[in-house]
Amino acid sequence: MKITSIDVFALKPRYAAQAMRGIVCRINTDTEIYGYGEAALSYGKGAMAGFHMIKELAPLLIGQDPLRTEWLWKNMFMETFWGQSGGPIFYAGMSAIDIALMDIKGKAYKVPCYELLGGKFRDSVRAYASQLQLGWPDKDSRGFELQATPEDYARQAEKAVSEGYTAIKADYTCVTADGRMRDHDSMRGIVSREMIDTACARIEATRKAVGNDIDIIVECHSHTDALSAVQYAKAVEKYNIYYFEEGTYPMNTQTARNAARKINIPMANGERIYTRWQYLPFFLDDSIQVIQPEIANCGGMTECKKICDLAHIFDASVQIHVCGSPISLAAALQVEAAIPNFQIHEDHVINRVGFVRELGTVDMYAVNGEFAIPDTPGIGQELSDYALQTAYCETVQ
Repeated sequence: MKITSIDVFALKPRYAAQAMRGIVCRINTDTEIYGYGEAALSYGKGAMAGFHMIKELAPLLIGQDPLRTEWLWKNMFMETFWGQSGGPIFYAGMSAIDIALMDIKGKAYKVPCYELLGGKFRDSVRAYASQLQLGWPDKDSRGFELQATPEDYARQAEKAVSEGYTAIKADYTCVTADGRMRDHDSMRGIVSREMIDTACARIEATRKAVGNDIDIIVECHSHTDALSAVQYAKAVEKYNIYYFEEGTYPMNTQTARNAARKINIPMANGERIYTRWQYLPFFLDDSIQVIQPEIANCGGMTECKKICDLAHIFDASVQIHVCGSPISLAAALQVEAAIPNFQIHEDHVINRVGFVRELGTVDMYAVNGEFAIPDTPGIGQELSDYALQTAYCETVQ
């Protein structure tokens, strides 16, 4: 089997002005088998940089055997000069290609990818409802709405819990009390009493609404720093927080360590930490207890499994970050099925809405707060006809 061409897609969801755009590649072979992978740059700035990164890497693969996944990964990492210290753009491109190669490999051997990673530990994964500051939208929603009052947060949490979720997450600080996005600079250093009180009121209302048996995750998006994260975490400890996410920048292990040693809540981080080499200092410092590798930018399925295994040595558990198209969702489920140190799965609001779910051929959604593991060969997902017909595409051959 040989790789003959690589198609690169910039997806255009039906309500693109409100949506995150996915960058997906399809690796084609000289057989009927092909594979899909995603570069996790669909929000913020950088999506089209990821599109072109895949195009830059693609010539390394043309004519190669797609089943040599480890060798191809090593080639992208070692023979490109920038691979050995690449950032999100480079590793997102690598990740998309690696996921697509693993999809091909699973299809070639007629097994789900979790079998290639050691086999299943579980048939389904517990999920949490993620990013409730944007609401918990219905499937037919065309966008998201910032939540402001404590009652808003309690109502959205109740809605998720009524659907069977036993854990929820929100960024309780990024929206002001009057419903505006907070200035990020105001969330660093020693922060205002207003910010802390607003967040605490929202968390307290949520806890009262859902009871003590529901896990609450506090998201910070790295808007806080080693000072404000500690100030904030100490204020919310009394609400029995499941874990505290991205309290500091992911670039400085020293500040992450200093914060972790002062906070009595498990610390989570990782969607902007790439490869096992970048993760290792955080493990050595014991500054992350729950890792959140983004499978579509940490180095792909091959590297994500190695990161999870490395975490296992340090007793860190895993919640793979998922915020993109149905392609990266499917890939994440395959890895989460195959690791012993799985903690929980992220059901992001973007993966819930219909205008993103329709981009895949398989409608993946949580039932009673759990995702079933796809059992079809490969990752268990492909782009739908609608996604293919509406996407911008370029081909390297």
